[in-house]
Amino acid sequence: MEFWTSLPGSPRRIAANAGRAEELGWDGMLMVDSQNLSADSYVCLALAATGSERLGLATSVTNPVTRHAATAANAALTIQRLSDGRMVVGIGRGDSALAHLGRSPARPKWFEQYLANLQAYLAGEEVSFEHTGIFDEVSPPVADLGLAGAPSASAIQWAAGTPKPPVDVAATGKRVIGIAARHADRIMFALGAVPERLQWGIETAREAAEAAGRDPATLGFGAYVNVVCGEDQSQLRELGRAGTGLFARFSVMHGEVSGPADEGQQQVFRDIHSRYDMNEHGQRGGPQTTALTDDFMDEYAILGSADYCVERLAELGELGIEKFAVSGPNFSARDPEAQEAAARVTSDVLPRLRNSG
Repeated sequence: MEFWTSLPGSPRRIAANAGRAEELGWDGMLMVDSQNLSADSYVCLALAATGSERLGLATSVTNPVTRHAATAANAALTIQRLSDGRMVVGIGRGDSALAHLGRSPARPKWFEQYLANLQAYLAGEEVSFEHTGIFDEVSPPVADLGLAGAPSASAIQWAAGTPKPPVDVAATGKRVIGIAARHADRIMFALGAVPERLQWGIETAREAAEAAGRDPATLGFGAYVNVVCGEDQSQLRELGRAGTGLFARFSVMHGEVSGPADEGQQQVFRDIHSRYDMNEHGQRGGPQTTALTDDFMDEYAILGSADYCVERLAELGELGIEKFAVSGPNFSARDPEAQEAAARVTSDVLPRLRNSG
């Protein structure tokens, strides 16, 4: 199993933070791609590459709207070469990056074509001009210039010989899981830490892969999980409330609940949807956090002692989850209680899971 942590996009501190994450035993670091809320993810990942030696580097997540597939692939291949093969392209349909442009997540059909293009660019293959997603009303065809010669298709030419970065697709609903099953190297489920929900996601992905003629065994599976380690359950809930509200919202993005959920869980999901304020995205005290009941927090997230956290994560590993994107307090937190909870994860939880497997 791999364990990745999410770090804030701080250009002046990210190289040192990446080195610290590596020292603490994290397998990789995730960098949010939300242009109005955080420093540029690819710039920060490049800086992180210079401050670390083995740490994996990933966007978490980029989207198909704010960056053209050729541009995203070019940036990823640059970091892949700089880091000697440690880059992962994490991508989803978009959330806060688009909300701050007055837009909602990309349409699934557009997302699927984008993924196909992205994988082609990363592999050094050509993408036909008709599929690049640039429309005539935006920019006329190059043929209109009457050049003596011009490219006949689009490809990243300079990066020949660079190992292809894997693509992790963040997915929650059945339709996007199906798209990911056809195009992703790994599916990162945003379904919480509930075994029944993750089992549903894995089964849905395998069925979609088979229907598309892809061997399900070629798919990797990961999950975004909210983990807070300690002894005071009420304090742990408060430390994990903002992140849990953020990720739980993906299961009810458009008002309908994705994945299996009992009546009580469905009501919490619906309350999160109706109360979510993007102006307080991922923030403690945001109105969306008031929808989270204690029972929901304890089920959706992993909150408890080191023994409990190890047991819950191991259970998810047995389902087939091989990569965990851990959300929750980390060593960069300023709050002493958050710092202590983060330290317990790296000192008391992760080593035990690695030693057992």
